[in-house]
Amino acid sequence: MAYTEIVIAGCGNPLFADDGFGPAVAEELSRLNLPDTVKVVDAGLGGPHFIFTLLNPEVTKRLIIIDIADFGANPGELATFRVEDLPPGSYRDAHSWDLTEPLQRIKDDIDITVIGCQPKHVTAPEFEMGLSEEVQNAIPTTVRFVLELIGVDYGTAPRPYDSYWN
Repeated sequence: MAYTEIVIAGCGNPLFADDGFGPAVAEELSRLNLPDTVKVVDAGLGGPHFIFTLLNPEVTKRLIIIDIADFGANPGELATFRVEDLPPGSYRDAHSWDLTEPLQRIKDDIDITVIGCQPKHVTAPEFEMGLSEEVQNAIPTTVRFVLELIGVDYGTAPRPYDSYWN
């Protein structure tokens, strides 16, 4: 397996409405011509655990996780979190496995940013395909922000509106 300097992981399950935000952003990013030092992964439902297999602290310098997060904002609003911002037990996958502890273990070797989008609704365990309009509208802003984080300038994309970020 070839490790890269930057791993971008879109986490979530598109079968549960807004939980598909991370994979939708990963899909948009994968359409772009990104440097070979960047790997974009639709990490899906098991994403948080899967992404640990993509990391090698001797090569990987940055991990960007894109997921939904309930931080009490309006649907579609975005926030960034550092691992230090995530109290134990606060970041769990769909199987309720705590991911803050494994992220804590690697945060000194790999720069980790979690981009969270406030969902409007998540339908698990009931299936519902499709993002709410508010969450769908947050995808372009998230893509532009990720490009800024990794230092890729597409030049024509307008800068994100400050009102999207808390």
